[in-house]
Amino acid sequence: MPDPVFHDVRVTKFVNHLMYDGKKNTSYRIFYSALDTVKAKMPNEELSALEIWKKALENITPQVEVKSRRVGGATFQVPTEIRADRKESISMKNLILYARKRGGKTMADKLAAEIMDAYNDQGGAFKRKEDMHRMAEANRAFAHFRF
Repeated sequence: MPDPVFHDVRVTKFVNHLMYDGKKNTSYRIFYSALDTVKAKMPNEELSALEIWKKALENITPQVEVKSRRVGGATFQVPTEIRADRKESISMKNLILYARKRGGKTMADKLAAEIMDAYNDQGGAFKRKEDMHRMAEANRAFAHFRF
């Protein structure tokens, strides 16, 4: 189902990842106030707050990941490409995870700060994506073990 304000399915998916104990209204309130904060703190940006959020998600979306594969007694970290739906899910979960770890007053403030960092190619979620790519690059020699 699309969300009530932007009529976007991705927003609903994000809010569902953000939700605790079935409290969807609280999650929507946190998300929308985070977008309001982003818009207030980035007034010179020509994009809307929703477009900034989408660009931030795009910036922290990993393309490859490593999976453990056991071959003849040895365990190899095999780099594999990620399916499109899993990419989206990983990026949303990472954004929420690193927003929760941040210092800040409210969850909306922490989420807004993480969105702005991801939009500017920095922050915890962006670093996580870079680490995933670096790990896959380091283990590129084992790509022929893909299953």
